[in-house]
Amino acid sequence: MQQFSDAKAVVQALAPDEAVILNRPHAAQRAARFFTEKFPGKVLYAVKANPSPDLIRILWDAGVTHYDVASIAEVRLVREALPEATLCFMHPIKTPRAIAEAYHQHGCTTFSLDTLEELDKIVEACRDPETGEAAQDLRLAVRLRVSSEYSELSLAAKFGCDLMDAPELLQTARQHCDWLGVCFHVGSQAMSPFAYVQAIDRTRAAIAEASVVIDMVDVGGGFPSVYPGMEPPPLEDYFQIINQHFYALPIAYNAELWCEPGRALVAEYSSLVVKVDKRRGEELYINDGAYGALYDAAHVGWRFPVKALEDDLRDPEMDFAFYGPTCDDADFMEGPFPLPADIQAGDYIEVGMLGAYGAAMKTGFNGFGNAEQFVVTDEPMASLFDGSRERPEADNVVSLR
Repeated sequence: MQQFSDAKAVVQALAPDEAVILNRPHAAQRAARFFTEKFPGKVLYAVKANPSPDLIRILWDAGVTHYDVASIAEVRLVREALPEATLCFMHPIKTPRAIAEAYHQHGCTTFSLDTLEELDKIVEACRDPETGEAAQDLRLAVRLRVSSEYSELSLAAKFGCDLMDAPELLQTARQHCDWLGVCFHVGSQAMSPFAYVQAIDRTRAAIAEASVVIDMVDVGGGFPSVYPGMEPPPLEDYFQIINQHFYALPIAYNAELWCEPGRALVAEYSSLVVKVDKRRGEELYINDGAYGALYDAAHVGWRFPVKALEDDLRDPEMDFAFYGPTCDDADFMEGPFPLPADIQAGDYIEVGMLGAYGAAMKTGFNGFGNAEQFVVTDEPMASLFDGSRERPEADNVVSLR
């Protein structure tokens, strides 16, 4: 992959007519080392955030050995890229064929579930095809439904068993494995460590009612990154409060603590360079949008940091909205995106913090989306891991207990 110093160097060398993605391997490596060194348990990368084989190998080299895969395609992708990685099939709804292939062909023994129906599927799909004997090495994780009230994007509606159904599911799952876990997800971009306190308290109630031995608690993802208007507390505060409440659970003495970061691990990995094709007042028509890497900016109103790449823009900043390149009126990003007021057609903009759910969401709708990728060596537009955001001396999680 061709390498440049920064986005301006890419524009000066190539003057691209289509949007291009800029990758920063050093940023992903730094984030992975932060998690593997400071989180008090095992770190699984949530592959759906960015399934790039190059990125997956960067995370592996930085110490991430476990991968949260959500489809058989992700199972195959990670197994091909990393033959020695531990795969955990954490989507609570899977087809029997996907379960069987993951278990029998790719060595995946860890599966999540949130219903008795899914438990039956896993048990049957993992039987020995010749003898019909049940698998003896299953590692099962029952997913609980928890609140997403502290998160920018909710994940509370689709998956997870209710607290009243959890005891029976935990008891039944325990009969089919000798390694049982509980998992949950507090939602994406959780802006307070207290989100995990609530979820772990719910986990405590489920375990106590079921009276089963629990070997693992997986606090899922939700760890935040930095965006305009979203300045989270230091991640160390999240880790500390999770660790405190984990050790108060009624679980096995050697129980493991897991997490599944996606956004926080890889948001800083990529940015996007777009070209302004037209200006209409406070609206800029650019060459990526709702059907490309800027899906979140259009569909959930996500505000990404932006930076004009021209040296001759002198006016103070004003707020702009973006239109993407397709013929669809829904290809609109309200922003606001602050840029110099004299920006015009032909100018370039860098959109930052797109390593998570950026390239992964791109489509080829209307013939757009064939973004080239390049490596750049400068720093991301914002960072939790570059040392610029020092943790206060005071323990600011005490008040959350």
